[in-house]
Amino acid sequence: MSYVPHTQDDIKQMLKAIGVSSIDELFKDIPVALRPKSFNLPQGKSEFEVTQGLKRLSVKNATQLVNFVGAGFYDHFIPAAVDAIVSRPEFYTAYTPYQPECSQGWLQAIYEYQTMICQLTGLDVSNASLYDGGTALYEAAMMAIRFTGRNKIIMDSGVNLIYRTMLYTYTSNLSVEFVEISVVHGQSSREELARHLDDKTAAVILQNPNFFGAVDDHTDVIEKVHKVGALAIASVYPVSLGMLKTPGEMGFDIATGEGQSLGIPLSFGGPYLGFMSVKKELVRQMPGRIVGATVDSEGRRGYVLTLQTREQHIRREKATSNICSNEALCALRAAVFTALLGREGLKELAEHNYQKAEFAKDILSRIPGVEVKRSSPTFNEFTVLLPHPADEVVYRMIDKGFACGFPLGRFYKGMDNYLLIAVTEKRTKEEIRNLADSLEAVL
Repeated sequence: MSYVPHTQDDIKQMLKAIGVSSIDELFKDIPVALRPKSFNLPQGKSEFEVTQGLKRLSVKNATQLVNFVGAGFYDHFIPAAVDAIVSRPEFYTAYTPYQPECSQGWLQAIYEYQTMICQLTGLDVSNASLYDGGTALYEAAMMAIRFTGRNKIIMDSGVNLIYRTMLYTYTSNLSVEFVEISVVHGQSSREELARHLDDKTAAVILQNPNFFGAVDDHTDVIEKVHKVGALAIASVYPVSLGMLKTPGEMGFDIATGEGQSLGIPLSFGGPYLGFMSVKKELVRQMPGRIVGATVDSEGRRGYVLTLQTREQHIRREKATSNICSNEALCALRAAVFTALLGREGLKELAEHNYQKAEFAKDILSRIPGVEVKRSSPTFNEFTVLLPHPADEVVYRMIDKGFACGFPLGRFYKGMDNYLLIAVTEKRTKEEIRNLADSLEAVL
């Protein structure tokens, strides 16, 4: 077998050591009817053959397209230093740092990541990361349910449908009541939200910018949420926080988001990074683990796992979700990326995104039959109304060399002619003009 290093003699010695005479005897407890007849696998190939096969598959991917797709995952520039640092074997092979005496570098890296997430979101405490933006939002909802003792979640329909679907899936066997409120002219419907807020509400979930790219100040909403004793949860786009009001400034209790835009490549869907930060009073409800700073017996600064809410470490009934070493490498990428940019660099990055999106709006609005929706301010993503179904336009634009956006009809009924367009700092003015020229030709 090409990928198993053991010879027949090795196998005989191992079987002898455990006191059985054959592989069949090893598995005798499994009824014959339940044993696999065949794994239906092809014969193993050499390294060269495997490499060539993977190359043939990879060229089928349309990686040459100029990317204007967002919808929660964005094509940002990643400095070469990010790969150089995270590829160091000290980080690349690290496991969960249970032993602080031999994990100080890794623990400090996570600590710095947590600090940066707190600074970005304006909240008190961050954990050591989660799987992705959707699972982070689910964990936030469960925190609110545990903290308030209530089971009703009000959610804006402008929250990414992928995240909403994940919430429904994860809670399908739990007694959680969900209420979705409408988006009116790009903004959360204040009237509808007020009608549903009551003393059974555990949390209200909002997204900023929302899925349509619209920016909103939810300060007024949060005041009403807190009056009924519920928590306010935000799902945010971290790059936008370089210029937008932070969740902490608005009064949110929990902020979550997808960290892919902080130095993590799109990679056809992952791995990605979920981040979470909270007000201090919620810290013991957080999932996963938190790294803290302390001093040793000689007064030297050191880092340890301060809170670990897994069932191995505390009473099972008090445990929350167990998030271990799964995303720490992605969290390190986010920390390195953010450190390279710094506070002013992040502001500059956000400004580039905003200005290029505004330039694209102006250019695209000149195309006959195209309406750029302007009912709400936006960051780097916006919605346009086309004279033809957006799905058809997207497929025809691929032939022109563009991934021109996300057709909103896939997620929202009655929006078949609406297209969501994202413009990051990577898109040049020439590419934006070429997008407009090609779109006009296709229409």
